[in-house]
Amino acid sequence: MKKVTLLVLCASLTVAATGAWLAEAAHAQAAQAALQYPTTKTVDHVDTYHGTTIADPYRWLEDDTSAETAAWVEAQNKVTFAYLDKIPYRAQLTKRLNALYNYAKYSSPSRKGENYFFSKNDGLQNQSVLYIQKGLNGTPEVLIDPNTWSEDGTFRLMGYAASKDGKLLTYGVSRSGSDWQEYRVLDLTTRKLLTDKIEWVKVSGIAWRGNGFYYSRYPAPAKGKELSSINEDHMVYYHRIGTPQSADELVFRDEKNPQRFHTLSTTEDERFAVLDVSDRGTGKQGNAVFVMDVSKPGAKFTPLIPNIGDDTYNVLESVRGELLAFTDNNAPNGRVVRIDPAKPDPANWTVIVEPKSDTIDTVAVAGGKVIVTYMKDVASKAYVHSIEGALENEVELPGLGSVSGFGGNMDDTSLFYTFTSFTYPTSIFRYEVAARKSSLFRAPAMPGLDTNQYETKQVFFTSKDGAKVPMFLVHKKGITLDGNNPTLMYGYGGFNIATTPGFNSLRIALLEQGFVYASVNMRGGSEYGEAWHDAGTKLKKQNVFDDFIAAAEWLVANKYTNPSKLAAQGGSNGGLLVGAVINQRPDLFRVAIPQVGVMDMLRFHKFTIGWNWIADYGSSDNAEEFKALRAYSPLHNIKTGQKYPATLVTTADHDDRVVPAHSFKYAAALQKAASRDNPVLIRIDTKSGHGASNVTKQIEATADIYAFIMFNLGVTPKF
Repeated sequence: MKKVTLLVLCASLTVAATGAWLAEAAHAQAAQAALQYPTTKTVDHVDTYHGTTIADPYRWLEDDTSAETAAWVEAQNKVTFAYLDKIPYRAQLTKRLNALYNYAKYSSPSRKGENYFFSKNDGLQNQSVLYIQKGLNGTPEVLIDPNTWSEDGTFRLMGYAASKDGKLLTYGVSRSGSDWQEYRVLDLTTRKLLTDKIEWVKVSGIAWRGNGFYYSRYPAPAKGKELSSINEDHMVYYHRIGTPQSADELVFRDEKNPQRFHTLSTTEDERFAVLDVSDRGTGKQGNAVFVMDVSKPGAKFTPLIPNIGDDTYNVLESVRGELLAFTDNNAPNGRVVRIDPAKPDPANWTVIVEPKSDTIDTVAVAGGKVIVTYMKDVASKAYVHSIEGALENEVELPGLGSVSGFGGNMDDTSLFYTFTSFTYPTSIFRYEVAARKSSLFRAPAMPGLDTNQYETKQVFFTSKDGAKVPMFLVHKKGITLDGNNPTLMYGYGGFNIATTPGFNSLRIALLEQGFVYASVNMRGGSEYGEAWHDAGTKLKKQNVFDDFIAAAEWLVANKYTNPSKLAAQGGSNGGLLVGAVINQRPDLFRVAIPQVGVMDMLRFHKFTIGWNWIADYGSSDNAEEFKALRAYSPLHNIKTGQKYPATLVTTADHDDRVVPAHSFKYAAALQKAASRDNPVLIRIDTKSGHGASNVTKQIEATADIYAFIMFNLGVTPKF
């Protein structure tokens, strides 16, 4: 697409608007001219991949615990926050974001025994509080308040699970945004914390059986070693309440395959322990499943799905001694089957829910029913089936949006689910199983916020290879399509994860200033089943970037915006997306926000559990995959002297999923190579991880990102 020049852009504005825009542009240029990036030393390090030498001059930044790296982080943050401090409306924007976020947010209730559990955040609490009440009409009482755990509010309550009788509750604690957890146990009768403490937990469920629970963990690190040194040898243990962790029973271990994940769940009747095994580090997308009938003395695991391939299997529940399971085996859009553990051969399976043209999103077995949600062009539909699979009814939803939930116990008479869309605040609905009716259970009270002034459109555009790709557009009603609307594009495109419609009150701060928000559903996600996912993986990863670029070109061609008004944002795999597309099409975007991105595609599998992503990305250890990775790796395709968009890289010191070294090396390389036309900054949060560790940090980061976007797009917000 031909880039719109400044002359053409200004010609379409009023005289007053032109003057304001030019003043803002001059201010931005002055701020950029004053930037002095910290000096980042280089080292003479070269790796050889399949006969190709690749320099890695910033290898030293991979040691994020060294004093030298800490000094570099401090120097970079000093420059970044000095730049952000000069944005005149940043404080007002922060105030507005706090106001937009300040409303009560609830989770759906869940039941064990006579107790119901739900979480609530009053508005601006750093952490949501877990409540308990007897019966659905009982009086809620605070059960766990994580805000009391640390002065800075960065300790988080992670997953929790109550025992079958509802008398005990196990919950996880994370510090400063880390993926590592510690499990504790609470007596729900006395409300006292028991002495049980489980450490070194990661990638784990909490699966109760009798007077204890199963969990997954790694070995304790050697004395003086960092946690990053123990991301191999994932084991399953059984913990009996009231005993020390040292007495826990080792249930499963596979020392020959140290990079496999082993997680265990139990069926509601606690008869079956279901072991799930994945080996994504070898490039396999699927999993194996083993089952143990714990009702039998001396029971051992027997294979349900003995081998790991590219098909996914998820055991949902046991019914009359057989297992209901979701799978995409021979069904790229998914199906539900019933399996007899004594006759697990697929030839003996009974299909409960046949595959459809729409993609299965979730399956819940609760209330004596099988509830299946589908995605139809990325919008949810929900259907209720009998346990035998007969379709009974569709659940009427408020409109086009995303639904989740329907979980519960087999004897529940009511189930709960949430519904949300870009302009529909997340609300909780109650589904009465016998009556087959839904009713609004709880909707957020948001005084002064009128979401009716905004609208959502879904459009389809054609990508480079002819694929039709959907995109949602959210903006004020009645906008003028003159090519001058400030626009923020967001995308993810990977790991079989769909980017579905969802409400975010912080996004209103953009919409009310005239922004168009574009959510792109590139290949690599699950929007259209496994085929859509597969089309954006490994040697086909370039499809994802082509889709995003085609979306940007569509927005320009259809006069929603122009390249001087266009920003791109994505996190994690989406951070990789942004880094790749601004290398390939720097002319198409004015601002880029790559957050916690996977930027070094040749070494990602060397850090923490990065090897787990080989199933999606491939590996530089493979000659053919190396060639594909090298072709788009954000770090390795930066062009010297190129005019890049104004770029704000974000990461955090406790991100032990996508380690900050990715962003450190990328920012250093981009600062050195890019022309001086636009700022290249990195914002490094403290006591946070792959996402913000508390609400305060979330709002602060959002304010800085939005301020950076507005400032560099020439948008002066009106408050």
